[in-house]
Amino acid sequence: MNTLTKALVAFAAITLPATGSFAQTAKDIRGPSPYVGIENEPPPKLIVDPPLAEGLAIGVYWAQYRVENLRIVQVFGKGATNTSPRVGHLHIIVDDLPWWWADASDNNTVDIANFPPGKHKVKIQLVDANHNVFEGQVVEHTFTIPEGVTVHKH
Repeated sequence: MNTLTKALVAFAAITLPATGSFAQTAKDIRGPSPYVGIENEPPPKLIVDPPLAEGLAIGVYWAQYRVENLRIVQVFGKGATNTSPRVGHLHIIVDDLPWWWADASDNNTVDIANFPPGKHKVKIQLVDANHNVFEGQVVEHTFTIPEGVTVHKH
């Protein structure tokens, strides 16, 4: 065995066991299995990044999000509020309008296009299957679309 080969074997012997101990499991990333109920579930949490500047520059609100201790799924109604692991979805409200829409896609980015220039607000709520907002799980972004952005007509 040449010197390079010996060095590579020694490096592999040291690093392979170490990398395995730091690897994240599927459960670490995705959360608990949907096949087993969870006793004393921790409260759900909504995490939303600020809107991307690249989108605001063209009149588009893009904000990535994730949730903890909840699965975003297209399941609604009273029966679904008793499931474990917990399920829910997002409500999205633009510029304090009296209506909202439900997003149960879990695609990780809220995407709203054609904002005209000026100040705007987007409110994102994490809700249960009966549309009740989980306490403290509301994120609001206030932002400005720059002058000169034209709204696309469809």
